[in-house]
Amino acid sequence: MENPKLITAISLILVVFGIIFLLLPHELHELLTFGANIPHFWHFVMGFIAVGTGLACIGYSICRKSSIFEHLKTTRFSLKQGTFIIQFPKFEKTRIILNKSKMPLVILTILISGFLVLKYFSKDVEASPEFDKLKEAAKHCTNPVATDPKCLESFSEIQKNSHFNAQKTAQERIGVVGYYTDDDFNPTDYLITWNFNNLPKDERGKYYKETNLGNRTLREYWIYAEDKEIEIAPGVFFPAWTYNGQVPAPTIRVTEGDLVRIHFMNKGTKPHTMHFHGFHTSKMDGSMPEDFVYPGKSFTYEFEADPYGVHLFHCHSVPLKQHISKGLYGAYIVDPKNDTRQKADKEFVMVMNAFDTNLDGENEVYAVNTKAFYYALNSIKVKKDELVRIYLINIVEFDPLNSFHLHATFFDEYRTGTKLEPNAYTDIVSFAQAEI
Repeated sequence: MENPKLITAISLILVVFGIIFLLLPHELHELLTFGANIPHFWHFVMGFIAVGTGLACIGYSICRKSSIFEHLKTTRFSLKQGTFIIQFPKFEKTRIILNKSKMPLVILTILISGFLVLKYFSKDVEASPEFDKLKEAAKHCTNPVATDPKCLESFSEIQKNSHFNAQKTAQERIGVVGYYTDDDFNPTDYLITWNFNNLPKDERGKYYKETNLGNRTLREYWIYAEDKEIEIAPGVFFPAWTYNGQVPAPTIRVTEGDLVRIHFMNKGTKPHTMHFHGFHTSKMDGSMPEDFVYPGKSFTYEFEADPYGVHLFHCHSVPLKQHISKGLYGAYIVDPKNDTRQKADKEFVMVMNAFDTNLDGENEVYAVNTKAFYYALNSIKVKKDELVRIYLINIVEFDPLNSFHLHATFFDEYRTGTKLEPNAYTDIVSFAQAEI
């Protein structure tokens, strides 16, 4: 006789076990399967099978107690001497016979059989055996004077493995695909451009002006915000919000104590501002709703340049993360009035940024100075023994950290540039957002 309570109990145990098994990390999967070297994918398969089997048994028990089962029995099924027969309309000769009294035993037998097959017949996909083969082959390639024939033979044998062929293909094809088509913004020029010094004198006068005030210099800038589509990777365009039609914005560079005056015009479609990191009065902060400059409107920011160092400016309208991620930011450099550091042979401005191309709150394209891979295609050239100074800013939105690392050399780190002595001698620095 069938025992409904036993079947239901086993079914619930299978469902609960399957769900828990699916949620466990790979290490615990191996523990529960007695260390069997089973690919992680098959652990998920086992979990789904357990859940599916349990649900099927529960469904079977429910059908046995309902009128639905009686209806099906008269149309497609028949019960004879404790045997449950399923007849398929298109395959009348095909029958699946399940002995009801042995249902729990059948379930356990299937699961145990599946586990044993996976344990003893599944292919080992761990990297360790292949790594061991590489180590053995390398033993024949250690003599720098004479070449052991077994060196080439061993590696040739390993390369026949499809895994190594796939890896080799991936390594050979690594690199940039395509070319930039938009030349409105040149990241190489941006490295060494500030105060619009890349423009002819007459055109430069439209955006920048210096006036000697005797004891200090008045520096005036004409900055506007506008919506513009920019190219961020070869053939990949992004609907940006820009200052003066570029991302990052034109670099503003002044000397400590200078009077800075920014004539800002909003030509975009959203309220925008300019918020400078540094010292200024609250009226010049550009961060509160009453500071927002609406489309078609303008505002003039004025403050004294202080303190010296590398700073950031950006739009502070809301939502803030949208206005930053869309491209409204730039570098604001204040040179010390009495700079005791050695004069640099070359100076570069680098803004580490990123772009959320599908608007899901995560970045898809990362770059330095907007165009991804640009410096892989166009190397930054310096001469041996030149002193290079980099003004580095991280403005990547959505990611909590970013880093800068040079290979085969170290550098002096001047954190925020507000000290004339280096903070560290290192080859890597990590930044939170807006950190210098």
